[in-house]
Amino acid sequence: MNRSFIARNPSVLVFLGCLALFTLCVTVFSEGAGVGGISTSFIKTLGKTLCLCLVAIAMDLIWGYCGILSLGHFAFFGIGGYMIGMWLMYARTELIVEASLAQNDIPPTAQEVIDGIGTQIFGVVGSSDFPVIWIFADSLVMQLMLVLIVPAVLAGVFGWLAFRSRVTGVYLSILTQAMTLALALYLFQNDSGLRGNNGLSGLQNLPGVEAPQSLVSLWFFWGSAFALGVGYILASMIIAGKFGSVIRGIRDNEARVRFLGYSVESFKLMLFVVTAMIAAIAGALYYPQAGIINPAEIAPIASIYLAVWVAIGGRGRLYGAVLGAAFVSLLSTWFTGGQVPSVNLGIYTIDWVDWWQIILGLSFVFVTLFAPKGIGGLFDILTKKGRSS
Repeated sequence: MNRSFIARNPSVLVFLGCLALFTLCVTVFSEGAGVGGISTSFIKTLGKTLCLCLVAIAMDLIWGYCGILSLGHFAFFGIGGYMIGMWLMYARTELIVEASLAQNDIPPTAQEVIDGIGTQIFGVVGSSDFPVIWIFADSLVMQLMLVLIVPAVLAGVFGWLAFRSRVTGVYLSILTQAMTLALALYLFQNDSGLRGNNGLSGLQNLPGVEAPQSLVSLWFFWGSAFALGVGYILASMIIAGKFGSVIRGIRDNEARVRFLGYSVESFKLMLFVVTAMIAAIAGALYYPQAGIINPAEIAPIASIYLAVWVAIGGRGRLYGAVLGAAFVSLLSTWFTGGQVPSVNLGIYTIDWVDWWQIILGLSFVFVTLFAPKGIGGLFDILTKKGRSS
């Protein structure tokens, strides 16, 4: 008798239950809808952390299950942020310009409104004309579609060129990093159409919504939790079926999988595109909570951090990727937020803001050498003990 997907994968139900319980507890203690025990700023931090967990799942699929160490997936994360950020900035600026021009004796024309919006957005880079890439910025539906389309096309073109050439291993990692660096350097230019180093700002303000930030942040937190749950189910379905068996085979012995008649390049390309879209969705939810996005967010170091999160959590385990991203994100917020007191050693004072990245790097080295299964490996130990007792 065929069992349901949940019956064959009980860990999915456990994860969804924990996520639902966590979301409920945060809601109850939030400022927006609960007793006010959790500040709005920390609600945003938790929401952003859930988004990072989602992009970590995408990284784990491509690296942990398929063996492709992509050092460019955070670029897709940033692209998703830029796509939704364009609409948020356009719509918010449109309301401001219309309110300002409404004070004139003569009603403004549509072109005057557009010119005013262009001046407000691009005046910082010495321009007032809308670049062609902003052609759909006034449409939320189109920009939401572009959140998926743009990274899918970019990943498809890059993946097709790389995989058909059978570039593998460290060379492929270098190529993905080069792609990310090229994109970041392009976006730093003022004529890129995305305001160069200034990036897109004010994204935390939903156009036309009068609700306080305490409630808006909770909405995004719910959206992030929902996206993480759906992403986890999708990733679990991918690895549970035949497709998952093939990509694991590619990870373990690519030549043998090709000898068995499978189109290795097609499987790699499909997974690369799907994970790019997942990363973009995470970015589209992350940056409205962060309030700003600039090219520095797409720098190669961000993708390296992503690999570190997955390694610390335990690659090849979806829940490990989630645990690693959540652990490092929250610990980073704690160390860099000035909440940990400095340690005075007499001749030297340890300032954790400066030492945090060193600690993170050492943690990655330690996990690689002594605990390759990461945090997720602890659950394996506990599970085995529970079965033996």
